[in-house]
Amino acid sequence: MTPAHRTHSPELRAAAARRLGRRGFFTVTSAAAALAFTVNMPGTAHAATVNGRKITEEPFTLGVASGDPQPDSVVLWTRLAPKPYEPGSGLPQARVQVQWEVAHDAAFTRIAKRGAVTAFPEFNHSVHVEAVGLEADRVYYYRFRTGTWISPTGRTRTAPAPGAVLSELKLAAVSCQAYHDGYFTAYKHLAGEDLDVVLHLGDYLYEYAVNSAGGARNYSDRVLPAHFNRETVTLEDYRLRYGLYKSDPDLQAAHAAHPFVLTWDDHETENNYADGTPENGVPPEEFLLRRASAYRAYWENQPLRAPQQPSGPDMQLYRRLHFGQLAQFDVLDTRQYRSDQAYGDRAHIPGPESEDPSRTMTGAQQERWLIDGWRASTAVWNVVPQQVNFSQRKLDLNEVAVVSMDAWDGYPASRDRILDGAESAGVRNLMVLTGDVHVAYAYDIKRDYETPGAKVVGTEIVATSITSGKDGADRPATWDTYTRANPHMKFYNGRRGYVTITLGEQQARADFRTVAAVTTPGAPVSTTASFVTEAGNPGLEQV
Repeated sequence: MTPAHRTHSPELRAAAARRLGRRGFFTVTSAAAALAFTVNMPGTAHAATVNGRKITEEPFTLGVASGDPQPDSVVLWTRLAPKPYEPGSGLPQARVQVQWEVAHDAAFTRIAKRGAVTAFPEFNHSVHVEAVGLEADRVYYYRFRTGTWISPTGRTRTAPAPGAVLSELKLAAVSCQAYHDGYFTAYKHLAGEDLDVVLHLGDYLYEYAVNSAGGARNYSDRVLPAHFNRETVTLEDYRLRYGLYKSDPDLQAAHAAHPFVLTWDDHETENNYADGTPENGVPPEEFLLRRASAYRAYWENQPLRAPQQPSGPDMQLYRRLHFGQLAQFDVLDTRQYRSDQAYGDRAHIPGPESEDPSRTMTGAQQERWLIDGWRASTAVWNVVPQQVNFSQRKLDLNEVAVVSMDAWDGYPASRDRILDGAESAGVRNLMVLTGDVHVAYAYDIKRDYETPGAKVVGTEIVATSITSGKDGADRPATWDTYTRANPHMKFYNGRRGYVTITLGEQQARADFRTVAAVTTPGAPVSTTASFVTEAGNPGLEQV
């Protein structure tokens, strides 16, 4: 989310894009780069297998996770990493057999499913199990084993059966967890919430350097290795950074307690990149190699299904999940396919460059997929987890205010097409979930923000950050300006935390949960504000 200013002109960026489309990656990068992302796959580079009994140190240092629940299945994840802060994670370049179990109870006396899977060195010994044949809308417990080592136990839940009538669904939305900005205290509290699923809206990690003291964590009892004190660029850099983040006990607790549905924003790769255009003026093929590294490490370290496995610098992350008749989730990717930010990515008044109707936030294919999905939807709530501010957000009180070129305000034609599609599909209860901005907002979505009393067409809930921005404040310096300039903004708070959302047949409720500090550990959590919106009658009311 950090403001970025492009260091090369729009003309140079356009020329670079013409020289290299995203799909031209393999034709212009070096042979070594091509080998790294095509040949170096399981079954081609390493034939050796090591017995798990020969692993002499705890391999499950990064915990366990589950995700993308379906009525009959869920993804289970872990990664073997005896030494997560070291290149190679302390394992040889060999395959390791891992057993897994899913049970009805935490004591594993009633086993539902079990099996074995190979942890490949080519995928950094990550494990992705699609546990199928499970019952719908059921809590399960799971664990992994290799040799004599047994992982922590995770708890997960399958989605309800198609067409199931639900009284309610409770979810949480989280985003933006800069390790160097503080402790993941909010995750400790999130682990204790009664939830069906957690939606992560991006910036799971940050590419920026982390010093030996852990930044704002200011460790006095340990020293982080020097290789963290540089920006992530290579595959090894990104893998090590996930090792750092996922070693955090509070993040591990949240993953072990709830299934996650994840999408990325920019920092998992590089701040404010747009499709094949980097923040800074590196050659396009160099950036796409970096993107391929970032995407591969992302998949390796998250509970994602096989269709999300990347191919070079491409990875289809947008996807759809259903929770009975109550909710449809259309998870978007607003980074990989977007047009480059207008006006050099600086806050700017709307103008011909940003209002060009050909500009897109989602790409044409994802846009069609979203609208077609709405046309087929029978859900009470159509929820869109995505990355950047969707509603209009004026940044000053001038008659013509500046807006962010990185958010949907910088892509108004794309936003109009999305809202036109929602209207034509007859979407009654549109709810957009957003991250990115390190504060909490609650918006009434409108087509016309200039006319008082204009029709409300949906709700946007913006989750604050887990840590990014450090401790924050209840009323940031921009609070008065933003709330005056944007009367459809019903709430603005700058503390860290998350938001829980309870979807019911008659209404939805959002509870903004915040902690007072993240630069010191152990802060309690409290509910800062709560809002409801009625089904069939969009508009937020504070309760």
